[in-house]
Amino acid sequence: MDFDYNGGNTTNTNKRVFNRLGGGQSANDTSNHNHLQQNQKVCYHWRAGRCNRSPCPFLHRELSAPPTHAAVNGGVGAKRGFVGNDSSSSSFSGRRGNNGNNSNYSNSWGRFGNKGDGRGVRGGIVEKVCTYWVQGHCNRGDTCRFLHSWSLGDGFSLLTQLEGHQKVISGIALPSGSDKLYTGSKDETVRVWDCQSGQCMGVINLGGEVGCMISEGPWIFVGTPNVVKAWNTQTNTDLSLTGPVGQVYTLVVGNDLLFAGTQDGSILVWKFNAATYNFEPAASLNDHKMAVVSLVVGANRLYSGSMDHSIKVWSLETLQCVQTLKDHTSVVMSLLCWEQFLLSCSLDQTIKVWAATESGNLEVTYTHKEEHGLLTLCGMHDLEGKPILLCSSNDSSVHLFDLPSFSEKGKIFAKQEIRAIQTGPGGLFFTGDGTGQVRVWNSVAVPTATT
Repeated sequence: MDFDYNGGNTTNTNKRVFNRLGGGQSANDTSNHNHLQQNQKVCYHWRAGRCNRSPCPFLHRELSAPPTHAAVNGGVGAKRGFVGNDSSSSSFSGRRGNNGNNSNYSNSWGRFGNKGDGRGVRGGIVEKVCTYWVQGHCNRGDTCRFLHSWSLGDGFSLLTQLEGHQKVISGIALPSGSDKLYTGSKDETVRVWDCQSGQCMGVINLGGEVGCMISEGPWIFVGTPNVVKAWNTQTNTDLSLTGPVGQVYTLVVGNDLLFAGTQDGSILVWKFNAATYNFEPAASLNDHKMAVVSLVVGANRLYSGSMDHSIKVWSLETLQCVQTLKDHTSVVMSLLCWEQFLLSCSLDQTIKVWAATESGNLEVTYTHKEEHGLLTLCGMHDLEGKPILLCSSNDSSVHLFDLPSFSEKGKIFAKQEIRAIQTGPGGLFFTGDGTGQVRVWNSVAVPTATT
């Protein structure tokens, strides 16, 4: 793994944003920082998503909540960068499933769902980012009916943004035991970021578009055309796994096996050999008729979503297809396991929730409809431990839903489609969009009304 070190590429603008959102303080910001501390008030217009003052005399972040278990074990502080150290358990799985029994959810999907007033307007603000504000010269201020913010809703805030990639972000990884964040892009590079400073520490040139990237323990796996790159961040092992035909779109690890979904519709399988410290080919699963673009492991099953509109269910023990799900009418872009449920999203504008019947087969128990094609699913918990589903769509936004009600908790906006979402410790999560920008978000306590 060859690094091209360019550790000072974070722009001054990023530094100012990072400092302003609580990530640090430079000597030049001392007076402004003192002024903020004197006020200790959260900007009303920022909460409403339309503050255009820079600098603003009020805080553009929520005030710190009383210490919680999550905050004590991995909260974000001004001198700790953007990654904490906790590794709290989660009922979501992008790799390994959870056989928990929460059958009470089966009858409450979408029961308290809230789609707003149907016009895309909340409190007089249109749920669209102001184009002039993005360009830095909206002169309407508080009277502008469009958002002057990259997000809408409570419970999360923008911590910082990472600049450097030139094309769409296709993967974000946080390997165990590392203080580095890895981002992969279709600009044919992987960038390595220091979690304490937010600085880019190096660039790995791959010579091919990054189709996906995941981490498992200390390993990082990167899918590129015709090859999967495997790096061990602790031993500096650098492997190339050949066999894929065309682009590798999705990767997942389960049952000590590495699975890769490829452009030709096959799923290649490798098993790690500790004696040779290498990954050896184990199988090739070939039931899909078109490219495999999403994989997830849960409940001793591998689930694969494809451009052929189907989801296939595979036994992890026999590697045989045990069921084919055909309820989607377009590409199955992303899959997620939560408790005993499988969630899938598609370009057909739906999220489907699947549950096993008495026979063991999966059936749709709930369908959530959106106005645009859906791209990526990711699950996390808020600071109160409540499950949150993040779902990006091709209108360049991310919806945040409470589960199982599917009531909308908030939205995140970007200049282009968000193709990569990754959760981190201490309530952090990361988004990567089509412009190559990576944003770091932080869960915050929702302020409660006081008398």
